[in-house]
Amino acid sequence: MAKKKALKKSSPKKAAPKKSVQKKISSSAEKAAICINQNVWPMERDVLFRPDRMKYVRKLIKPEGCVFCNAAKHEASFDTLCVYKSKHSMVVLNKFPYNSGHVLVLPLRHCGDLLKLSDAEYTDVQNTIRHTMAAINSIYEPGGINLGLNHGAVAGAGIPEHLHYHMIPRWAGDLNFFPLIAETKVLVESLEQTYEKFLEYFKKI
Repeated sequence: MAKKKALKKSSPKKAAPKKSVQKKISSSAEKAAICINQNVWPMERDVLFRPDRMKYVRKLIKPEGCVFCNAAKHEASFDTLCVYKSKHSMVVLNKFPYNSGHVLVLPLRHCGDLLKLSDAEYTDVQNTIRHTMAAINSIYEPGGINLGLNHGAVAGAGIPEHLHYHMIPRWAGDLNFFPLIAETKVLVESLEQTYEKFLEYFKKI
């Protein structure tokens, strides 16, 4: 009996070093993990800050007059975001794009009703849409393109008084929860870069 009691008393002393070893192993593993995270994590994540978009999301930007007409009055330039003009139409970058390469095709004349365009204006706009689609395919090589016209305020037009077609390059997997939930889109290029790409292309036609 005395031997058994002695064994019972001594057993906790033998187990103590095992716990200490486990703590040392756990501690070293945590340190190694922290070192790995410090070295790898920053290289795996790109962050693009767009505080200027908050004004648009919160509807704080209220431009005076028609921004499209203002662009139509001047030569193509980055100030107006206009990259191309024909006789009756023009191509303008979307200032707050949904995807890189998002542009608008619209008539030069201030008109919010498709049926009120003249035959010459309508034909010119449609030809410019085809030229713009060729430009997007050449510059970005997307998997597809969204082409749409929101006709009237009830249909979702942001500037219903002046017709404008949206043309948006699309790639497989380019839409996730972030723009749907947070109403914010991360883009991989600046407006300046987009402008230079389109301007270079349209100079050739």
